[in-house]
Amino acid sequence: MWGFISYLNSPELVASFQRCCGLVPRETCSYVSQNGVVQLNGSVKDSPVTIHQRKAEQVANGTSRAHDSNSNYKSASSQCETKGDEHPRPHYEVKNWLFYLLFVTSATLGHEVFYITFLPSIHWNLDPFLCRRLVNVWAVVMYIGQVMKDILKLPRPSSPPVVKLETRVDAEYGMPSTHAMAATAISFTLLLSAQERVKFPFELGLIVAVVLSTLVCLSRLYTGMHSALDVICGVVISAVIMAVSYPYWGTIDYLQLHNPLAPVVGVVLPLFLCYKYPELDHYSTTRGDTTIILACCSGCAVGYWVNERLGLTFDLAGPFPATLPPLTLAALGLGMARFVVGLGMLVLTRQTVRWVSLRVLCRIYGASVSDIDARRRKEIEVPYKFSTYVAIGLVNSILVNRVFVMMGIWGLGNSV
Repeated sequence: MWGFISYLNSPELVASFQRCCGLVPRETCSYVSQNGVVQLNGSVKDSPVTIHQRKAEQVANGTSRAHDSNSNYKSASSQCETKGDEHPRPHYEVKNWLFYLLFVTSATLGHEVFYITFLPSIHWNLDPFLCRRLVNVWAVVMYIGQVMKDILKLPRPSSPPVVKLETRVDAEYGMPSTHAMAATAISFTLLLSAQERVKFPFELGLIVAVVLSTLVCLSRLYTGMHSALDVICGVVISAVIMAVSYPYWGTIDYLQLHNPLAPVVGVVLPLFLCYKYPELDHYSTTRGDTTIILACCSGCAVGYWVNERLGLTFDLAGPFPATLPPLTLAALGLGMARFVVGLGMLVLTRQTVRWVSLRVLCRIYGASVSDIDARRRKEIEVPYKFSTYVAIGLVNSILVNRVFVMMGIWGLGNSV
């Protein structure tokens, strides 16, 4: 049994899957010598374990260089440097572009950016009830998965032999795959919740949920970010969380909308969890990403409670399950207009609140706004990200639909 688990966790299995899909390392790029040291174009480089340890030390000492405002340092194995070249060549070769495009695109379906655009789209174009339930499940599943990563501290597949296509989360730990957890939770929560609200062929919905979650799971192997064991555990953990919580979804919905303490709990509990997130000996994006997710959930929770108090929820009109209007060109045009306007409002909110909160916090703590290491400190990172994404959740749940009504682009079966 242990041998089978070790096999599922082995980087060789991931590398074998990549080769089967036409993603191979360049033979002239790197190789492992007999003493286990990676040699790159004739120059001796550290082993993957040593590279990972050095990256952690660099971040802890503040000597690493970030390549964007919310990411880890660039992986030493992410590119193949060649002598005399100003622009290093990728350390891999794509032999099957169909699989490459399929899995790289599928990987984006598990990114936070996708959910922060996809979930509001459900709110704007289908039913705020579904968005509320999806956000709740997403936040719970992601928090548990992120915390488990930083408690278990199990490494990602080593490179070589694995080809890694992503570098942002390279310093994060691997077990479990939160992409697999989120994809499973979102797909099947939407399937189970939508059958209560709208009429659709359940079998077709089941096929779509299985296909989408499977593609996201396989994309984590293809991009070299997780072992098969990471992905399987992610799916199983997500399924267990959903199975345990499913009988209480209706109760949670009711309390979230009608309990007078709901907005207080909706803000205090997520903020407490963000500050009590497990500490690491090096910087990792997990705390910041978790803060973003919990803050979105917090803002939406308060917003939906406010809408209920105002008597204007924008929920899909009953009786349920409702029959959706036909998908016409006019409906597609209105949906696209809502998406553009809504996304523009969310981006404007993010940029404004982020700009203000960062400057206020940096002034309080005597730090420079341009100091990346200062912005990664918990006392700055948590409140500025939390306030930014709480504002996004509030704007999404309270303001956006009201703007739609004023612009005359709200309708198609939704109640006002």
